[in-house]
Amino acid sequence: MKSKIYLLVSAGLAALLFFTSCDDSEPPAQAFEAYEAPPAPDYAQAENWAALPEKQDSADLTPPGVAPENQANVPADVFFIHPTTYMGGATWNASTADQELNITTDKYSIKNQASVFNHAGRVYAPRYRQMCYGGFFATDTASEHKALRLAYSDVKRAFEYYLKNHNQGRPIIIASHSQGSVHALWLVKEFFDGKPLQNQLVAAYIVGWPFHEDEFKSLPVCAEPSGTGCVVGWCTWREGCIPKNYDTYYKGAVVVNPISWRYDEALAPESEHKGFLWRDYEKIYSERLFAQAHGGILWVKRPLAILPQQNYHIGDYNLFWLDIRTNVALRSDTWLSQNR
Repeated sequence: MKSKIYLLVSAGLAALLFFTSCDDSEPPAQAFEAYEAPPAPDYAQAENWAALPEKQDSADLTPPGVAPENQANVPADVFFIHPTTYMGGATWNASTADQELNITTDKYSIKNQASVFNHAGRVYAPRYRQMCYGGFFATDTASEHKALRLAYSDVKRAFEYYLKNHNQGRPIIIASHSQGSVHALWLVKEFFDGKPLQNQLVAAYIVGWPFHEDEFKSLPVCAEPSGTGCVVGWCTWREGCIPKNYDTYYKGAVVVNPISWRYDEALAPESEHKGFLWRDYEKIYSERLFAQAHGGILWVKRPLAILPQQNYHIGDYNLFWLDIRTNVALRSDTWLSQNR
């Protein structure tokens, strides 16, 4: 069996999880219809949410030296859609009742990514029947599409439940990563783009999945740090690297620089980098990175010697953790000042 190494979103990027099986990148052996889908989650039940403002969860955490979460007092909401954490390919879609998988999701994505928003908004993060990692490598694209659509059906129902039972007209921040950003693109188009709910959108942080400026009919790309009612996105690579599939996926994609928060290709220097989160959620390192958009991808300086890879997908949030946290607060405050 050929050995492969996969890097998961880790606690502060410090823990690199290694797999010695080829199963992770292989889709399920049979077509989507050959499997019985896991039961659909009931979003009236708190256990089907990885994060809720009223319960104690990993989205409540903050690293040392950072202002603590403030969800009880903030006027905005955050709807966060987590990335793929279901690595195995035994079935196309994961069960939300898989407790081991839920622990993994909470320990990595919710702790390291969703928590960045807890000082600016109340964090809602649904568990959903995510498509397995191997699905993205499927030659059976029909099954892949169906598995993704099943996952999105959960995200959509969770968002509808949130709107009906929690929102009460509050401003909304959409945030996501990787597979979560596939669902966020569909969600924003279905509920916000040219719809009345667009008036409640602070911003959509659709990170780690390339999309283009013409993705939306009415929503612009955020062109400056305090812009509202707009979308941001980036996919992070080591300086000088061009992905092999660049022309297919990345060329011309939206890149809003997560240090300068400008929609341009100007270099944001290390002196402006507020900080990345490192060492199992223990420390923020400031002024360590420069960042520059380059034709649809984000180039950054190699942050540490122990990161040999060229694709920094696992660090799309962690590398700019404090930058994102500061920017979300700015956009939320701007939206509130404009809508009082």
